[in-house]
Amino acid sequence: MIERHDFIVFALDHYNPLGVIRSLGEHGISPIYIAVKHRVELGTKSKYLSQCFKAATVEDGYNILIKNFGNERKDNLPFLITCDDRTTAFLDEKYDELKNRFIFFNAGKKGRIKEYMNKSSILELAKRHGLKVLETRVVSHGEIPDDLSYPVITKSISPIIGGWKSDVHICQSAEELKAAYDEIEAPTVLIQKYIEKKNEYCLDGYCVNRGRRMFHAIVSEYNYLIPGYYSPYMTVSSLENEEIKKSIESMMTEIGFEGIYEIEFLIDKEDNYYFLEINFRNSTWSYAATKAGMPLPILWAESMLTGVINEENYKKIPEGFTAMVEPIDYSKRVETGKTDLADWLIDFKEANCGFYCSKEDPKPFKQAICHWKELG
Repeated sequence: MIERHDFIVFALDHYNPLGVIRSLGEHGISPIYIAVKHRVELGTKSKYLSQCFKAATVEDGYNILIKNFGNERKDNLPFLITCDDRTTAFLDEKYDELKNRFIFFNAGKKGRIKEYMNKSSILELAKRHGLKVLETRVVSHGEIPDDLSYPVITKSISPIIGGWKSDVHICQSAEELKAAYDEIEAPTVLIQKYIEKKNEYCLDGYCVNRGRRMFHAIVSEYNYLIPGYYSPYMTVSSLENEEIKKSIESMMTEIGFEGIYEIEFLIDKEDNYYFLEINFRNSTWSYAATKAGMPLPILWAESMLTGVINEENYKKIPEGFTAMVEPIDYSKRVETGKTDLADWLIDFKEANCGFYCSKEDPKPFKQAICHWKELG
């Protein structure tokens, strides 16, 4: 049924959309790629593409999209998959123009996804649905409340405002927070209580029927931790926490989301789970679901057409299933002396999922090797 539809991946060129392209290509679908310029061309090098358009900005990519696609009959609309927050938010603002031309990630009305990209809004929603959240303050750039309890971590109020790395700082005192503002780009800053984490807990899956049906594919937990940064080497398992499952299902129903998602939690030393955020788009880790037998772009598309989630598509993740962002993990462990090369090569060879390396689709990895230092 889905073979009659075009699949368009519209994203900042990165290993995230590369995973979507491979998820589709490995299952017989050659997608169209609208690649927004980033550090290194990756998805553009994949052998699975049927067409590739290169754009300088999201706005340029949108013009390519509207000019070339979305004029099919209503029973044959293209699927449109996004992999970064800025593109997802841009399309969310274009909901009324797109809703009759594409099947894409949405929450039923213009601006609804952007509303919950705001960390303050999504944290309040999480609390109402029974999840723990960290003590949080929302302030203007440069503001330092007198009653903060340190240490704290700073973040932009939204993933589409300010910078990513430049807005994240762990501050032990008011003096350190003041210094951090010299680098923070966001005009509105979220300040959270910083706690030593035992791990992070990242859920990948998809929703249909206005969020009333969820497919819980994988959970990723990190094999080592980097303060203020993600870990590029992880163990993947199935979601078995029924309390979390119940809460996120009720949250998604209230939001009304249809699409692929990632939901992030922090685990503290006492094994408390603190909700952090929802990413309303395909995540970097979702390709691990494909390698575990659950290609989320395929399954989401099928469910959007049928309105149901096929229970037979759930696969139990085998114990010890690992995934690796090969170039980043090499730089964080081998180049810093934390792991010797021989041990790293064992982890690399035994990983069930590599986000760059593919024997069947080798050109993106070769491109990454040639531009190794530009990927971090």
